[in-house]
Amino acid sequence: MLSSSSPPQPLQTGGSSFYAGFTRLCKGLAVVLVGGYVSLQIFPSILPYVALIPSRTIPFAWNLITAGYVEQSILGVAISTVGLLLFGKYLEPLWGSKEFLKFIIVVNLLTSICVFVTAIALYYITRQESYLYTPFSGFHGVLSGFLVGIKQILPDQELSLFILKIKAKWMPTLVALISVATSFFTVDSVSYLPTLLFGIYMSWTYLRYFQRRLETSLKGDPSDDFSFSSFFPEFLRPLLDPIASLFHWVFCGRISDSSADTRSDTLDGSPMPGSDSVDAIRRRERGARALEQRLAAEKLSAMGKLEGTSHEGAAENV
Repeated sequence: MLSSSSPPQPLQTGGSSFYAGFTRLCKGLAVVLVGGYVSLQIFPSILPYVALIPSRTIPFAWNLITAGYVEQSILGVAISTVGLLLFGKYLEPLWGSKEFLKFIIVVNLLTSICVFVTAIALYYITRQESYLYTPFSGFHGVLSGFLVGIKQILPDQELSLFILKIKAKWMPTLVALISVATSFFTVDSVSYLPTLLFGIYMSWTYLRYFQRRLETSLKGDPSDDFSFSSFFPEFLRPLLDPIASLFHWVFCGRISDSSADTRSDTLDGSPMPGSDSVDAIRRRERGARALEQRLAAEKLSAMGKLEGTSHEGAAENV
């Protein structure tokens, strides 16, 4: 069994195990993504009604909800579908189906609101009408949010992406850096970059301050390993920590208030089981156990299929 001291095993993205273990919820959401893309190809005139176009959001406010589930390209729907199925089979068992769906809905909505406000602000600053009429849509905001979830649960887990291996805690930062870098060389970067960056930020905000944890009655994750500065290299953290302290004030002093409530609820002044580093360690151990169980189940399933095939071959030879 994996422990906090044992070396992490890489999450494989290839092989037969990649196609096993997808949940019903993820399969259903994948159908929604594929169905949205197909509908858009058959009826292209519905794009202004389902995508987020800032100039039309006031009368069509439902675009803030629908935009996150509509892909405009075959590459986008392929990446979104595979990413949803892949990350969902690891996150949904740990969070629960209800919380997993809530995470997707909340992050999609908050990301769309942030993109809308940013587009309006950029228009008034630059007076470029392209910000008002660009159709924003896609599931990539939530996909980047899944990376934040993996960072929270298994920060030291190695993600094996073909020949590249990288720790999960750096994946959101790496994706953000690559997206910003490529935006200087692509014309349509405005259509995906705000959604992706706000997806990372809003996912962290939700998980940091508002997600209710299954193992305790508390909300959020106040551990230092999931702070805002943890997304950046160590040498930048002294500069970022003062900025990060503003987040505590923005969210109504939730951290200081919850800390005071926690101290008043304890008898001997010791930290409660759901606080800071203790809770972070427990969450990682729980995630590691769930991951090991899933990998073991997939291995047994593959071995069972292999044995069944060998038995059938032996019977035919007899």
